[in-house]
Amino acid sequence: MITIPEMLARNARMFPSDPALIELRPGNNYRREITWKEFDDESNRVANALLDMGIKRGDKIIHWMMNSIDWLIAYFGILRAGAWVVPLNFRFTSEDLKYCADISEAKLIIIGEEFIERVDSIKNRLPYISKYLATTNNAPGYMNKLEDLISRYPSVQPDIELKDEDSCSLYFTSGTTGIPKPILLTHNNLRCAAITEYAHHHQTKEDNFILIPPLYHTGSKMHWFGSLIVGSRATLLSEVSPVSIFRAVHNERGTIVWLLVPWAHDILMALENNELRQGDYDLRCWRLMHIGAQPVPPALVKRWKQYFPYMQYDTNYGLSESTGPGCVHLGIENERKVGAIGIPGFNWETKIVDEKGQTIPNGQIGELLVKGDGVMQEYYKNSEKTAETIKHGWLYTGDMATVDEEGFIYLVDRKKDVIITGGENIYPVEVEDALHNYNKVYDVAVIGIPDERLGEIALAIIDPKPGLQIKEEEVFEFCRQNLARHKVPRKVYSEEESCC
Repeated sequence: MITIPEMLARNARMFPSDPALIELRPGNNYRREITWKEFDDESNRVANALLDMGIKRGDKIIHWMMNSIDWLIAYFGILRAGAWVVPLNFRFTSEDLKYCADISEAKLIIIGEEFIERVDSIKNRLPYISKYLATTNNAPGYMNKLEDLISRYPSVQPDIELKDEDSCSLYFTSGTTGIPKPILLTHNNLRCAAITEYAHHHQTKEDNFILIPPLYHTGSKMHWFGSLIVGSRATLLSEVSPVSIFRAVHNERGTIVWLLVPWAHDILMALENNELRQGDYDLRCWRLMHIGAQPVPPALVKRWKQYFPYMQYDTNYGLSESTGPGCVHLGIENERKVGAIGIPGFNWETKIVDEKGQTIPNGQIGELLVKGDGVMQEYYKNSEKTAETIKHGWLYTGDMATVDEEGFIYLVDRKKDVIITGGENIYPVEVEDALHNYNKVYDVAVIGIPDERLGEIALAIIDPKPGLQIKEEEVFEFCRQNLARHKVPRKVYSEEESCC
């Protein structure tokens, strides 16, 4: 069985001059395209540069960049060197970076221009990181420029053997404590994601996957692995809007688009308000739209099919702990069951259990468990949490679910008190802890409330100190300074004054 980096090398041998990746930045009229051979060569140069800088097998490298072709080149270069890639959320703060750097003991960081200020502000508090590679010339003197460095190295693949059981990726995801949890994945985990995706969506060499969500997630990148298997191209779209998505599909002949619920909702709203005219674009090439990362309202899918009756649809369920989506999926042949998250994914098993871990009959509510090659290796440096989450190979998802008479799984509630807004997790305690530091706050509770576009949004209910009033905007400003952007509450209610 071959690893993900070997899939890239195979494509370079079989389809050297075929396009592999296209990058679009509509706001700048920017378009860049590279072939499979160029993709492979550049990744090898990154790997050889890292090895010459002293990086060894198992060393950790923080990877903090915005979506781009260079993001994927660096990702595969790190894996090729036998190192662990540690992708970071672009919403992370400087303190989040320090936490992840300390846990991983990363020796090197590759950063995009957008994150230089955040890194520079705490570089003296990052004891393990000794080398910095930036993707821009606008960087402090202690940072090397990645492009200048790798241009000096050969494109030959380094002689590093990668085994299925080798650890290779450390993903930090928000969890039940509000602190990012380090999830350790292996090469076998990554290959499982690729095989599962290919089995579900039947990619061919002629497909073009329009890749929009952040690459630091296990979500969209693992979906793209299905394209990697067959050597089909992908288009990275940096601007998310109904018009930019339609134009990308039209101009690049996109065939597969993975959307978050808010993006699908925005497209439908634009069509219904005549802000977007379906007839202005040739979208006949678009064969599949699928959604994951959060509950999908059945009404949204029904509205979508009214505009695109010919288009295939799939719902995908997964976790970072299962190497992203696919452990459960609806299936393009099961649109009649929209509302369910689906059936066990290809080569996956599922069961619903009670509090004692015993399987319960169909129709009853219990915790959803999944089992397959995509189950993570462990929560890094947390054997106790790992033992709680993985038992006899079964991953306890923390989601409450039920199964109907046909074997389709429906989510009912979340065992963990997590708010999911636009595909991102928010843990109320973390937001509450931050707001408790605001000098006007006496007490606060944060809850999730339904939102048509984002699924859920965070509502902060605040009890001000006696005699004080709290305006919504000042709460927003305080949170912007103390929390990652996606964790800022969307609404505020104060007992002294309604701010909603």
